[in-house]
Amino acid sequence: MRKLVRLCLFALVGLFVSLTISCNSGSAPSASGELEFWTMQLQPKFTSYFNPLIGEFEAQNPGTKIRWTDVPWEAMESKILSAVGAKTAPDVVNLNPNFASQLATRNAWLPLEGKVSPEQQQEYLPKIWQASVLDGSSFGLPWYLTTTVTIYNRDLLQKAGISQPPKTFEDLAQVAKQVKEKTGKKAFFVTLVPGDSGEVLESLVQMGVQLVDKEGKAAFNTPEGIAAFKYWTDLYKQGLLPAEVLTQGHRQGIELYQAGETALLSSGVQFMDAIATNAPEIAKVSAAAPQITGKTGKKNVAVMNLVVPRDSKKPEEAVKFALFVTNTQNQLAFAKAANVLPSTQAAVKTLIDELAKKSNATPMEQAIKISAEQLTDAEVLVPAMKNLNLLQKAIYENLQAAMLGEKPVEKAVADAAAEWNSAAL
Repeated sequence: MRKLVRLCLFALVGLFVSLTISCNSGSAPSASGELEFWTMQLQPKFTSYFNPLIGEFEAQNPGTKIRWTDVPWEAMESKILSAVGAKTAPDVVNLNPNFASQLATRNAWLPLEGKVSPEQQQEYLPKIWQASVLDGSSFGLPWYLTTTVTIYNRDLLQKAGISQPPKTFEDLAQVAKQVKEKTGKKAFFVTLVPGDSGEVLESLVQMGVQLVDKEGKAAFNTPEGIAAFKYWTDLYKQGLLPAEVLTQGHRQGIELYQAGETALLSSGVQFMDAIATNAPEIAKVSAAAPQITGKTGKKNVAVMNLVVPRDSKKPEEAVKFALFVTNTQNQLAFAKAANVLPSTQAAVKTLIDELAKKSNATPMEQAIKISAEQLTDAEVLVPAMKNLNLLQKAIYENLQAAMLGEKPVEKAVADAAAEWNSAAL
């Protein structure tokens, strides 16, 4: 399971729920010889990483200057849309593939075919490269990644008579019953709020549900889709999910875990640092395990990429800079600095090998190793598509109706499919 904050946009909360934006959507285009590079909320924490990186590229490319702009993520949507519309977008911008794909359908980005060689493309993880492909055309270079891990409270599970955290959704249902019966607490929190985390949407895919067909029409009104709706509906009706799942976002799940009210938290490894800061006693009894999955064995990954706007006045230089930022050496350095994962095959192997050699790895390092090892089976579970937010809304609202007993599960699934098909027209 995994959080996609404001599905159609972001991978994670806080620092890593990142998309790049402009600081002034009405600013003038880059001056001659200057490339604009936008990042999201990376200053001042990573200034010491980016300044030497930019300096190295400028030294290797005399006459080229990089203008680096860093802006708070919450302003992104309106500003990047206006910047693209006004043809004042940067030359290189960091986005999430789900959101970038919305603008890719409007031909906002430079296609990379012919700009990136097959040999360069093969340096990246194949499944991750596909996250930035729409209708057969590549619109972005993979940058940093995160995969969800299961952070668990060893004490709570022990009190419930559970020796190992759950690996599958089937295990999760049993664990939820035992935790409630033995401790009176809930095992976990998952949000059904439209526009927030996409982990329930992803869970359907992990359970073997196809969301849409090749024409983009609903493909989930099937026995598998009905079974997935029934799974979440039954958990809610049995009182195994907090009541707030219908009204609160993923942040509530983090707060419940930090308060010791839930035994499991599905999230990125960076939240282990947050737990250590906000709830040190809970952190002492916390550990990480692989993410929970369904019968498919699929695991999710959140991708951040770099795209080059089609209107860039220096597309060749922009692609060259994007390739530089995302090469193996620079990705590995940023992954270590930010506790994220790289997206080139060589960098991932190096990271895992280095962590495996550590005899006294910290809980964070152990979690990063688990997270990195999942990349073999990880993929973007919800493919880039137009109006993805409307698909999530149709499924979540109808699933809520089933949970509240307002609709039978079968009707909830059928209604969600009909609403999506209407929205997709």
